[in-house]
Amino acid sequence: MKILVVDDELVSRKKMETILDKSGKCTGVATGTQALALFAKALKKGKGFKLVTLDISLPDMEGTEVLSKLRDIEQNENVREDGKAKVLMVTSHADQETVLRSIVAGCDGYIIKPFSKTTMDEKLRKIGL
Repeated sequence: MKILVVDDELVSRKKMETILDKSGKCTGVATGTQALALFAKALKKGKGFKLVTLDISLPDMEGTEVLSKLRDIEQNENVREDGKAKVLMVTSHADQETVLRSIVAGCDGYIIKPFSKTTMDEKLRKIGL
């Protein structure tokens, strides 16, 4: 399984990559712009990401904006519903408004920092991975 880890904090990104290492091949990036470019390139090659973990607070754009654009890319590439990437928002923001914005933008789940391997395993099971 191809996994895209998007987090501007190096420690958080590396922690996520370490936790998900046994689940698939992880690629980590620090910005939304990098994530969108890699995501689009992978889809065009027919090798899309199966899972994206996405921080809400990124230096160049909000994670919910990145998520909306990821979904637009999938739509433009005619990705079937069952082929779309599963997206988990990973953040320290647990307020209701942020969670709701993420859900409306199209996320499949929400993880609050700090998180553990057990938490991640439970979320992956819950979203069918």
